[in-house]
Amino acid sequence: MKTSRSEALFARAQALIPGGVNSPVRAFRSVGGVPRFIERGEGSRIFDADGNSYIDYVGSWGPLLLGHRPKPVMDALREALERGTSFGAPTEGEVELAELISQVVPSMEMLRLVNSGTEATMSALRLARGFTGRDLTVKFEGCYHGHVDSLLVKAGSGMATLGIADTAGVPKGFAETTLALPYNSISAAEQAFAERGGQIAAVIVEPVVGNMGCVPPAPGFLEALRELTARHSALLIFDEVMTGFRVALGGAQQRFGIKPDLTTLGKIIGGGLPIAAYGGRAEIMRKVAPLGPVYQAGTLSGNPLSVAAGLATLRYLVAHPELYEQLEARAAALTAWTPPGTTINRVGAMFTFFFSPDPVTDWDSAKKCDTARFGKFFHFMLERGVYPAPSQFEAAFLSTAHSEEDIRYTVAAAREFFGA
Repeated sequence: MKTSRSEALFARAQALIPGGVNSPVRAFRSVGGVPRFIERGEGSRIFDADGNSYIDYVGSWGPLLLGHRPKPVMDALREALERGTSFGAPTEGEVELAELISQVVPSMEMLRLVNSGTEATMSALRLARGFTGRDLTVKFEGCYHGHVDSLLVKAGSGMATLGIADTAGVPKGFAETTLALPYNSISAAEQAFAERGGQIAAVIVEPVVGNMGCVPPAPGFLEALRELTARHSALLIFDEVMTGFRVALGGAQQRFGIKPDLTTLGKIIGGGLPIAAYGGRAEIMRKVAPLGPVYQAGTLSGNPLSVAAGLATLRYLVAHPELYEQLEARAAALTAWTPPGTTINRVGAMFTFFFSPDPVTDWDSAKKCDTARFGKFFHFMLERGVYPAPSQFEAAFLSTAHSEEDIRYTVAAAREFFGA
C-alpha cells in the first residue's frame, strides 16, 4: 500500500499537534508505523489520503452502528444545516431526543445533553456526590470513563495502550477520592463497602468493558454491585457511552436486566457527531441546576446538528429491531473460531482478539497479552485492507453496513496470518 501522503501529513501534524494526533491512540504508538489519514467513509469502508480502502472495524470508536454516511443520518443533517448550526437556546429536537432516549432506556427518567462522554461521566459523578453528600467513588481497573481527573486512576483505553498507570497533572487529593478495584471481583467490592461504605457516593462501571479490550461481566458481578450500592445508599452509575444502543437497543442494562441509578451515554446517540448525555432517577436529576444546587452547563450542549444525527440514528434503530439479530449473527461468524494462542471476547457487536491463550476477565489478565504479536497482526491486516483497532486494549466494532462478504474476507485474512 502507498502511504506517502499519510506520512507527509503526519510529519506536518507532529510539528503543531502533540504526537501528531488529537487523541493518543490514533498515533499508532503501540503498534508502530504511520497512522493512516482518512479522507472519507462509505458503508463499512474508509478511504485514506493515499487512496487505500479498508474494511473498518473502528467505526469512529463505536458511534457508527449504521456504518459511514447512512442515508437517514445524512438526510437529517442536510435538513438541519438549512436551519442553522447553533443557537445557544432550547430547540424542539432536544426535547424529542430526550423523550426517545427515556423511552428506550427507561431508567433515564430525566436526562441532560452534554458534548462528550467525558463531560457526561464528570457530571454524573458530581451529581452523585451532591445527591449523597459523600466524596468517594469506586471504579474498576482497566475501565476508562473519559479524562476526568479523579477517574484517571488505573484507567484503560489510551492510558493502557501507552502504559501510563496514573497521569501527571492530577492532584493527589483528587486521586484519593477514587477507589480502584479489580473488575469482576465481587469480593473486592464487598470489602470496599465493608470498610468505607458510609463514604462511597457511587460505583461507576462499564457494564461491558471496552477500554481494555472487550471484557464481559462475570455472572453475578453487576447484580452484586446493584445490591451493594442499594444497601449502602450509594448510587450505581452505568457508563454506557460505548455499550448504549450497541449491545442491545436498550444497552447493557437491558441485556443484563440491571437498573442503574444513573447512566451516561455517548457515541451512538450522536450518529457520528459529538454529543453525550447523563440521566437517571428523577429525584436525583432534580438536583441539577437550575432545579437544584449541582451546577453543570455547556455552550454547545444540545447542538442541533448532533441532535438531528442522533434522532435519525435512534429512530432508525427503533424502527428496525431486526438489525440487532443481524449484528449478532455477523459478529458471531467473525468470532466463531479461536486462533492458536488467542482468546476472543465478544458481547453483541463489540469484540476483541486478545493475544493470550488464557481467559481475559480483568486488567491483570488483559495486560499479559502479547502486544508485539498483536502489532504484527494489526499491520498484516492493514496491508490486506482491514482496519482493526490500533491497540490490543481497545474493542473493535461491527456495523449494520458490514456485509457477509466483509466478514468472510476478514476471517480469511486473519486465518492467513495465523496460518503463516
